[in-house]
Amino acid sequence: MKKDDIRRKVRAEKSLLSPDDKAKAARSVFSRLEELAAFMMSDRILLYHSLPDELSTREFIDKWCERKRFFLPRVNGVGLDILPYDRSTLSLGAFQIEEPQGDETVSIDEIEMVIVPAVAYDRRGNRVGRGKGYYDRLMKDSKALKVGVSYDFQFFDEIESEEHDVPVDIVITESQTYIMRNNRPKH
Repeated sequence: MKKDDIRRKVRAEKSLLSPDDKAKAARSVFSRLEELAAFMMSDRILLYHSLPDELSTREFIDKWCERKRFFLPRVNGVGLDILPYDRSTLSLGAFQIEEPQGDETVSIDEIEMVIVPAVAYDRRGNRVGRGKGYYDRLMKDSKALKVGVSYDFQFFDEIESEEHDVPVDIVITESQTYIMRNNRPKH
């Protein structure tokens, strides 16, 4: 399926969700993430600060921010800087996303797990983002475990991918955890 078609389909599905549906889905997905041994063993985790149409990360961040070292991205031109999460330094940045401020950036090499936002994922770990390529550029040389989180309806059998696209290692939806190995999911 073409990326633009997927974006339209997912946008339509998201528009039907109630606030309760969104909250329930986020709790389910992040509960599944917490059950992963890789999450329990990871200390330095890069995740996103959610937009209104994404699975909310706020409750998850609040729950774990004292026990894990969370980092958030900040848009810097065509790239992303990685900064420690500190609620007191957040301000609206590019695309109206709350981003950390300051100069204390870290390298992607210091991150053990990346929780990746996307419009959609497929059975090989390919993802459809918002079309700017920020995460693909950030993750292209990263050895961190890449975990996609999504609603069930954001998971497709196959989506088109391009050479520069960086797949994720795991996709977690409300009802399944898919582990990608050799381009074939195991769940």
